[in-house]
Amino acid sequence: MRPSHHPALLPDPIQYSGTVVFEPRQGWPHAYPIRHALARQAALSRCVFMGLLLSLSALLVGCATSLPRIDHDAIASTAIEASTKTTLGRIAQNSLPEPGLSGFRLMPLGTFSLDTRVQLARRAEESLDVQYYHLENDETGRWLLRAMRDAANRGVRVRLLIDDLYTGGQDELFLAFASHPNVEVRLFNPFCCARDGGQARRFLASLGDLKRVNHRMHNKLFMADGAMAVIGGRNVANEYYLRGAAENFIDLDAFVIGNVLPAIGALFDRYWNSPAAYPLESVARSPLGKAELLAYFEALTGPDRTPAPAPLVSNDVLGYAPIADDLEAGRLGLNWGSAYVFADHPDKPFDGEAGGELMETSVTYNVLEAVSHAQKEVVASSPYFVPGTKGMKFLKQLRDRGVKVTVLTNSLGSTDEPIVHTGYSRYRQQMLAEGIELYELSSSRVKDNKRPFLFGSSLGRLHAKLFVIDRKISFIVSMNLDPRSATVNTEFGAVIDSPEVARELIRVIDIDRLQSAYRLRLAKDGSSIEWLGVDNDKEVVLTTEPDSSLWLRFKAWLLSPLVPEEQL
Repeated sequence: MRPSHHPALLPDPIQYSGTVVFEPRQGWPHAYPIRHALARQAALSRCVFMGLLLSLSALLVGCATSLPRIDHDAIASTAIEASTKTTLGRIAQNSLPEPGLSGFRLMPLGTFSLDTRVQLARRAEESLDVQYYHLENDETGRWLLRAMRDAANRGVRVRLLIDDLYTGGQDELFLAFASHPNVEVRLFNPFCCARDGGQARRFLASLGDLKRVNHRMHNKLFMADGAMAVIGGRNVANEYYLRGAAENFIDLDAFVIGNVLPAIGALFDRYWNSPAAYPLESVARSPLGKAELLAYFEALTGPDRTPAPAPLVSNDVLGYAPIADDLEAGRLGLNWGSAYVFADHPDKPFDGEAGGELMETSVTYNVLEAVSHAQKEVVASSPYFVPGTKGMKFLKQLRDRGVKVTVLTNSLGSTDEPIVHTGYSRYRQQMLAEGIELYELSSSRVKDNKRPFLFGSSLGRLHAKLFVIDRKISFIVSMNLDPRSATVNTEFGAVIDSPEVARELIRVIDIDRLQSAYRLRLAKDGSSIEWLGVDNDKEVVLTTEPDSSLWLRFKAWLLSPLVPEEQL
């Protein structure tokens, strides 16, 4: 049942494989700000675009190898529904205050977020369905894989779906994982060749197939026994869980149970059974036999190579104890509300349509369509923010209606995508002139604000993708506010009708906005920007990009007119 509080905000759900899935309402107005010429041609991966790689690639010969033919119907499988026969299913059922609701616990602290995934893996009895854009071969990735392997050894069915962009040189790790009983690994849209190489080499080896390999799955999902899940923006790598030596991401996940879980399972199945999902063994090879692969996995994930994370603190920034405390008690303390989940079609970017579904079914469109109905306030956190000319028109319409708009994004000094920042910087003055409140995360201020995130000497970067509308409707999504999320990558998200969840999201954003970021304003001359902060009760005013070297600013200035917006 769709919540009655915001009839214009939440589209009517449709039935998909017997479960409710969030989809757009027919006839919604086209308020989509980033849908322009981008749909005509998919953008190159940012990492490939750097250094005019496309120009250089014309000198090379692409790989002629094609992907194998797969009878996807023959290997199809479906999510196992939640049952009170499992411990997690009973706890979820006992925690539900009334039918039709979903429960959420926000996890802004990476250490708690990783532990929640591991706790679910340790307690799973029937199934683990796991979907990630990036699962790194580092201490965090191997720690989670070992917890999933241990579950498989107990008889739990484990399905792992990984986008193939970041798997270069890691085939042996995943083959070793897949060698265990009850484990199946699939790669989304795999590269046919140069499998031991990095991103640039793999793209160069796929010159004849660039349109396909440019399409990536950006979804993040971890579900146990069909009863409990973790959704949000975090991938699986050290830097997402405060374990990176050089840099760490400020991000947020949500632990979720309740009415939304069957739809999460259906959306996972849609990707798992997609023609774009290939069994790992069909494209990856290893000279090692099964026994050797099993021994390799055991050694690689053992304590010598994969130490356990540091013990958790007693409470996170929102005051929550580790999820294990609630699981041991048999009842979960959560915020409750009506919710829907939604995801792009796996074939999203092709020809402006996806498997017969219009681009208006995209996650980006759904979020921005909901934002267009805001009455008082929109608060957004996005690491990459490129509004474009149509986006500026959209934002102006909000401001003309008196809607307050606040955006937190990365500064030039904190972003891991300086090229994308050039696209954002083109619109800063115009946004400020329209009365939009802009905040940019400062890596130096993050280090000074040690209490919530404990960054130490590492570089803090914003990665959270969050939206709050009128302090009641919240979106927790994998998408960025940039052209690539809009038209190329697939995304996943949840919309939550709960003032309590909205309040906590605002609190998390405010910690970064007020303590770890600079507020931007137009200088008196109206042609330049100033960055404002408060340090030791004294106002600090900067006239150059914070935490950025002269060389970094020069590169950004040099690249800005050269990088087409549709490639960001």
